[in-house]
Formats: sequence, structure tokens, C-alpha cells
Amino acid sequence: MAQDFDEIRVKMEEKGVNEVAIRSFQKAFEFVAGGSSSTISEGEISPAEGVLAYGDLEAQADFDSDLLGQTVIIKLNGGLGTSMGLEKVKSLLEVRPGVNFLDLMARQVLSLRAQSGQNVRFLLMNSQASSGDTLGHLGQTVPELGGADELELMQSWAPKLSRETLAPVSHAANPALEWCPPGHADVYPSLSGSGWLERLLEEGVKYAFISNSDNLGAVLDPTLLTYFSKSAAPFMMEVTRRTDADRKGGHLAKRTADGRLILREVAQCAEEDLEQFQNIEKHQFFNTNNVWLNLEALRDVLAASGGVLSLPVIRNAKTADPRDPESTRVYQLETAMGSAIECFEGSLAVDVPRSRFAPVKSTSDLLALRSDAYELSDDGRIKLAPSRNGKPPVVNLAADYRLVDALEGLGVPSLIGADEVSISGPVSFAETVEVIGKVTFENSGKSAQEIPAGIYQNESWNV
Repeated sequence: MAQDFDEIRVKMEEKGVNEVAIRSFQKAFEFVAGGSSSTISEGEISPAEGVLAYGDLEAQADFDSDLLGQTVIIKLNGGLGTSMGLEKVKSLLEVRPGVNFLDLMARQVLSLRAQSGQNVRFLLMNSQASSGDTLGHLGQTVPELGGADELELMQSWAPKLSRETLAPVSHAANPALEWCPPGHADVYPSLSGSGWLERLLEEGVKYAFISNSDNLGAVLDPTLLTYFSKSAAPFMMEVTRRTDADRKGGHLAKRTADGRLILREVAQCAEEDLEQFQNIEKHQFFNTNNVWLNLEALRDVLAASGGVLSLPVIRNAKTADPRDPESTRVYQLETAMGSAIECFEGSLAVDVPRSRFAPVKSTSDLLALRSDAYELSDDGRIKLAPSRNGKPPVVNLAADYRLVDALEGLGVPSLIGADEVSISGPVSFAETVEVIGKVTFENSGKSAQEIPAGIYQNESWNV
């Protein structure tokens, strides 16, 4: 095993990683090198009960102008849409013709600024891979948002480590494969190490709302912002109820030893506890990755902990080249943003409607969002049509529709009355196809077939 961190430090310094991020990675490295385990056993926790429900908060129809001036919206925007066939930042995906995720974010921020008269702060945590696409698009479409010095928080990089020695790996043919993103929790050292934390506090910004850029349900909410500010809590996580589809996802729990709320991911679950981990009646809440943070509290906790949060480390076993199973076996050390809930005494969780968790992870998600089941407002908010009663339609696209390009010839049927729609084989929808209830469209042949206009209700269409 590697005896010290020196070689890793040199590599990260040469990459330009800031000092706080280096020390954060060093803490993770020392945790793994020391043989420590991140496993959280069922015996160490109890279910998170009595979680405050959003509906029990004092509803706020409008924002307080002064409060908006003390708030920064931070979007985690480092990912590319490679799993969906994109070679650019994922937030450039179009939700409506000519309107992408970034456009929606910009509309939301500009609308808040116009309503309040405040310079509502907006930051995008970009990676080196997403920065150019993002700043280029915003510079062309909404230059009034400002340039990189006003918009960009740069994500750091973590070296992949050899599973055998924990030394940083080399990949001469493609040096980019020597690095990996450090996980969403990199937002904390990046805020501190970049100088943004100090700058925001000096400008009077006290509260941060942080979420994934591909979660279109994660919009700044006046009820949550008002509650968070009045609560004086240092940290608040938005959670929502787990369903059968969420059994493998992380869940909220309470640590028996000190009563603090914690986040347990499946990678931290021992095999013998897996059945209980997946018990959605026992562990009812999962993290939406929508987080509210008191920046003064972050500054104070960092000062008390030597500038580095003590976060659980997730050790992911991979290969240096993900497309080559024979390449060097590596560990990617990651930390989860939500796991910081245990670092702050007095952290809160709020059970929010599922509508605040609408991530676009697949073309199925994208087709649903492009349909009339969702409405787009002038201020950039996209939400389920009222008649849906908060329940999104289920869209199942076959593997041949996995890439975004495959959607272009498909068309978008009306899904406002749909419960579930399944599509397989080469088909295209006429302009006025309406789906009601549960419907399956299947073409088992190789020649494309158009689905005729009309209403399809609780049936199967096959050719």
C-alpha cells in the first residue's frame, strides 16, 4: 500500500486542484489507507421518524425580497449527457423546442431578480468538461447573467487510485482517464477553496439552495426558504417518500449513538442488512439531493474541523478505462453532498412532494417532460399539469430509444391522461395521438410505422 500522500498531492497540485480540495481528498485517502470501513449496520441506526412534512409548513405564496438578496442558487452542472448519446453538457438538452435546462434556470433567476429588485446570486458548479459549453451558451443567450467570474464555481478533480497500492494510476494513452469527479460533496471544499464562500458572505449572502441541474423540480421555493431562515438550522435536506422504484437508493436514518440524522447509501450497507435497507416501510425517506445550507454555519464548521468536513467515503471499484475491463483496477473515492447532514448539529429534513424530484436520467424521463403532462411557465418553472394531481406518467422506452437522437423522429404524444406508456420498435406518432390510462405501442418489424391520430386508452397497439 502507498505509505504517504505525497505523490498524490503533487499530482493534484499539478492539475491545479485547490488546497482545501486536496486536503479533503487526503482525508478520504487516509480513511481508506487505514483500513476503515464506511459500512453502517442496521444495529447502529433507527428509522428517521417524525420528519416534518412540507404541507405542515407555513405556506408562503411570495418571496421576501430581503431574504432573496441573502440567497444563492447553486446548480451542480458538471455532468455530460454521455449515457444519452450527448457529447456536451447535459443541461443543454431541450425540454421544449429551443428551450433547454440552462434556459429554464436563467429564466428563473432573472424572474426572481426582476420581482425582488435584488441581485439574486446564481452559481453553476461546472467541471472542465462542462464549463465551455455552459458559459458559451449563456454568454450568447443571457449575457446579463454575467461571465465566469460571476457564475462559475469550478469542480475539482480526484485521481483514480490503484486498488493494490492506492497510488495514483497512469494512463499514457489517455491521461484524462487518470481522473474522476470527486462526488457532489466537492461543493463544500470548492466553495471554500475557491474563495466563493468568503465572497458570498462578504456580499451579505447567508443561505444557499443547492441541487442537481438535471432535476427540473428543484426550484427555489418561498415556503422552504422562509422556513429554513426562521429555523436557524445549519443544514436542511429535502427528502421524499421511497417507492418500489427507490429500494436500491440511499435513505435517511438516525444514528443511535448521538441522535444525528445521517444518509446511508447502498455502498455503505452490509450484505446481511440489504433486506432491511430495501424495506421502504421501515426506511421511508430518500435524499432528493436538494440541500439548503447556512453559509455562516459552513464557515464555522470548517474552521472547527481544520477546513475539511468529515464525510463518509464511498469506495467505488472500477477500471481505469471504463470501456476496458482489462485496464488497471482502480478505486474512485467519492463523497455524497447529502452525507454532510451529519456534520451539522441541528440539521433538519423536510418531506417534500415528489414533484420536487424530477431528474432527467434517461430518454424516458425526457419524453415525459416534453409532453403536455408538464407545463412550462414564463418564469422558467416546469411542473406537472394540475390534473395530474402530482403523479407523473410512467414512460418505458425500449433500448433502441436510449439515445436522444432516437427521440427526434418519434414525436411526442399527449400524456396528460396517461398512467403508463410503453414503446418499442420503430414507430412514430402522428401529431394528435392521445394516451389515456395504460397503453403499449409495439412494432416487431424493422420498417418504421406511424401510429395514427386518435385516442388510445388501456390497450395495446401492435404491428
